[in-house]
Amino acid sequence: QELRPKSLDIKQEELGDMVEKEMASTSEAIEDAVRRIEEMMSQARSESSGVKLEVNERILNSCTDLMKAIRLLVRTSTNLQKEIVESGRGAATTQEFYAKNSRWTEGLISAAKAVGWGATQLVESADRVVLHTGKYEELIVCSHEIAASTAQLVAASKVKAEKSSRNLLRLQECSRNVNEMAANVVASTKSGQEQVEEKDTMDFSGMSLIKLKKEEMETQVKVLELEKRLEGERVRLGELRKQHYALAGSYNSAEDEETKPAPAPRRGILKKPPLAQKP
Repeated sequence: QELRPKSLDIKQEELGDMVEKEMASTSEAIEDAVRRIEEMMSQARSESSGVKLEVNERILNSCTDLMKAIRLLVRTSTNLQKEIVESGRGAATTQEFYAKNSRWTEGLISAAKAVGWGATQLVESADRVVLHTGKYEELIVCSHEIAASTAQLVAASKVKAEKSSRNLLRLQECSRNVNEMAANVVASTKSGQEQVEEKDTMDFSGMSLIKLKKEEMETQVKVLELEKRLEGERVRLGELRKQHYALAGSYNSAEDEETKPAPAPRRGILKKPPLAQKP
């Protein structure tokens, strides 16, 4: 009993209801995520401007595209799941089919939960990034999680689906689209992060003359320190290369000595044989 998965505590006749509820819950979570992103977009336009507005719009647009791709994925997965049940249950009821294939059903439920959870986490991370209270890295991690949970959902559906199923082909296409949109979120997040950090680093418009002079002196000190470190590392690199060449040369010399054939023993000087005497 201790080794049994915790999900098996659920009665098998309830698994069918759980699948339908979980798929519906996932669809609802994604619809809510799309609405929240639209609200964040309007809020960002009213509260930010310039580079930050441009970055926020780019990130939120990529998140919207990802949510739309996930929504289509879930719908296609639901259609494929119904097709699998209809073709595999025979004379049995839907509940009996899910009960008979309880392990597969649990995998499907787990995958659907993972997709819904990933979508919710992505929206929350995007909200924190727009409000400047979160980290860009959170968005990147959430995108990777969504791609992984999508692969889990496709794998769970593929186990019972017919290879020639059109819904399966659509689901695989949706999965590739989700991966592409997740990669776009990662790309827009990284470029936006670099753009905002560069602007924050180079914005001196609010500094006084004394503050500017102090910053200038501190920057000069950093430049000198970095130049000294760079020169030291160049010297170190040169010494490492010298040692590398020396070891490589001695190694090759020893190898040549081992492979060089031994000289043949010297023979005495051959003398001209005496001429035969005439009879």
